[in-house]
Amino acid sequence: MSKFIVSLSPHAHGSDTVERNMYGVIIALVPALLVSFVYFGLGSAVVCAVSVASCVFFEWAITKYMLHREPSITDGSAILTGLLLGFNLPSNLPLWIILIGALVAIGIGKMTFGGLGCNPFNPALVGRCFLLVSFPAQMTSWPVVGQLAKYTDATTGATPLSLMKTAIKTGDVSYLDQLPDSLTLLLGNVPDGAGTIGEVCALALLLGLAYMLWRKIITWHIPVSIIATVFVFYGLLHLANPIYADPLSAILSGGLMLGAIFMATDYVTSPMTHKGQLIYGVCIGLLTVIIRNWGSYPEGMSFAILIMNAFTPLINTYVKPKRFGEVVKK
Repeated sequence: MSKFIVSLSPHAHGSDTVERNMYGVIIALVPALLVSFVYFGLGSAVVCAVSVASCVFFEWAITKYMLHREPSITDGSAILTGLLLGFNLPSNLPLWIILIGALVAIGIGKMTFGGLGCNPFNPALVGRCFLLVSFPAQMTSWPVVGQLAKYTDATTGATPLSLMKTAIKTGDVSYLDQLPDSLTLLLGNVPDGAGTIGEVCALALLLGLAYMLWRKIITWHIPVSIIATVFVFYGLLHLANPIYADPLSAILSGGLMLGAIFMATDYVTSPMTHKGQLIYGVCIGLLTVIIRNWGSYPEGMSFAILIMNAFTPLINTYVKPKRFGEVVKK
């Protein structure tokens, strides 16, 4: 039996639908996907295709045979989860690990809580963090760009975040001299290890952000607050001690842009109000800086988003919009 909850008037009608927004985000990911094909070739195509196909299959199978409901894979949410999961993986990851990640993302991160709209954590990040903890060696093996015909035998190298982490651990600022310049990081043509498939080109991700803002799929509050917070705190750290990377390199490296634009802005797991979104974004940015510089992993974006996903209900409770017709007490 369906349960319908009808709120008090006034009511507003809009043209937004689940399908429109899901496929809109997928379109926004196309520039980064095309760039990943250019830089990683076969590896990127295999990982993304397997991730999307397995996420769609697991959602269909779980919905039909375990939840005994009509599958709704055409709404685009499973495709988007698969694409985002693929974007968070190295381009040389074995197929069986991708299948495990897809099963965890859909089965545990999404369908366990009731499906679309009920999950407290971003499903793609649940899958990614599970794989990172379970298979750290495979998940931190970063192929060098330009190996178009290679997949599992791709040559790997150190990422900019790894160099930043080494500089902090050793206290040797010379490691930062090996960082690519800002233009290289913006375009993604990093000579050594570039990172995961989706984080390779910041410019492509920014194009996706511009498209989603134009289509009003998301607002600026979360991505801008995350990026600004990371920029400010890295700037303060760099001024205090040069072993910390400069803020521009920090925001253009790793999964910061991918997380800020496409992962943290998930409707279900982020706050509803603009004020809440700013609080949420600032906290994600601060946690990312802390984990990157003093945590065990070079990257902290995924963990920061998942931690703040858990705080989203609290933020929504604390920051509530003014009700229509409400009398403000003086």
